[in-house]
Amino acid sequence: MSTFGISDALCARVPALQAWLEHAYLDIAPVAAHLPRDKGSIYVMLASEIAFATCRDVLIDYRPGAPRYIRAANGLPARVEFGPADVEFACALVAELLRPSGTPAVGDGASARLMALASRIATSDATVLIQGDTGTGKEGIARFIHARSGRRDRDFIAVNCAALPETMMEAMLFGHKKGSFTGAAQSSDGLFLAADGGTLLLDEIAELPLNLQAKLLRALQEGEILPVGATHPVPVNVRVIAACNRDLAAEADAGRFRSDLYWRLNVMPLAMIPLAERRGDVLAIAASMLLGFDEKHNNGGEFVWPTAECVGALKGHEWPGNARELGNVLQRALVLRDGERIAVGDLSLMSLPAPTVPPRTTAAPQPYQAQPAAPEPIYAPAQRGRPTRLQDIARASKLDAVRHALREADGHRALAARKLGISERTLRYRLAELRTMALA
Repeated sequence: MSTFGISDALCARVPALQAWLEHAYLDIAPVAAHLPRDKGSIYVMLASEIAFATCRDVLIDYRPGAPRYIRAANGLPARVEFGPADVEFACALVAELLRPSGTPAVGDGASARLMALASRIATSDATVLIQGDTGTGKEGIARFIHARSGRRDRDFIAVNCAALPETMMEAMLFGHKKGSFTGAAQSSDGLFLAADGGTLLLDEIAELPLNLQAKLLRALQEGEILPVGATHPVPVNVRVIAACNRDLAAEADAGRFRSDLYWRLNVMPLAMIPLAERRGDVLAIAASMLLGFDEKHNNGGEFVWPTAECVGALKGHEWPGNARELGNVLQRALVLRDGERIAVGDLSLMSLPAPTVPPRTTAAPQPYQAQPAAPEPIYAPAQRGRPTRLQDIARASKLDAVRHALREADGHRALAARKLGISERTLRYRLAELRTMALA
């Protein structure tokens, strides 16, 4: 975790802020603002302590009146102004301003403990099985594990098994040789080799056909794959993270999933629980989403705050659609609101259709929520009538991440490389690929 400081004066003035930050998976400690600090440290302090602030700090003005968030600009630090009525959402907002890129938004002590567990798992190469309802953050925690692992400088490739064409699934995962089937005009490495040295997330693993489950089991046990049409196996060094929104143990008992593969995947199990059961995360995710919407769509306008009554409604809702539903509610409220702030009536919670939620996993997990700003890769099939080229799919996964990071960093390459968890040299290679694609 990154180290942050909160000034002694601010702790005394707004003790609720210190308590919130300590539960938000941030390594926060009280500091004296006027004393020398470590290079690169980030402080949260009172606005009256601006003389000791850097442009990376966050200033707090605790006063009556309407709340306000002023973005960092022109060498001045970000500033958050609020009073007692808005202290709860303000605490969540400050935590999200501090949170390092790639770390999911959490505001619950139990969620922070699960993040600590995920950090420990990341230090090993053990296979991870993540189970939980749709929208509970399975891909987010997979990305977090990769970013904290020794494989962080290599590729993270996510593939939704349910979205792969069944007739091409084996070739897309394990590769194929030229001429191995109709339309195979050239050889292709496959997603396992594309992720060589890095991490491969197999989402919706329960959708994998039984015949391919046997091939996946061998890849996990032997560290090698056999491309379609090949006669010799190819060694691979890939960490596999599997995810599923169904109870995989029940699927194995029912004969729909190989029990030997289940036990091979279930080395490090992590179970996600619905958002309704981790109320402390609701405001953290809401603050993260509102900041994301503000950066993308507000065009420099005032940040839109929810009212205190709106905050209470958000915390009290059951969220059957989990974080995806929360994002939809907030985005709609931003568009349809009548006033300067998001009110309860803008949420339209009662009019929302409740989605069908898959059966819960039987495990008793610690709560967790992923950073919703992280895009969910979807490997769309090729245009109708054209073959799907696997190398293009793998390349697109990498380059989409590069584009996203560069947009977030306003074109600053060093910052984009840090966001991606890669070196600037690797980023240059990716940019060269982008230029090549643009000229093709």
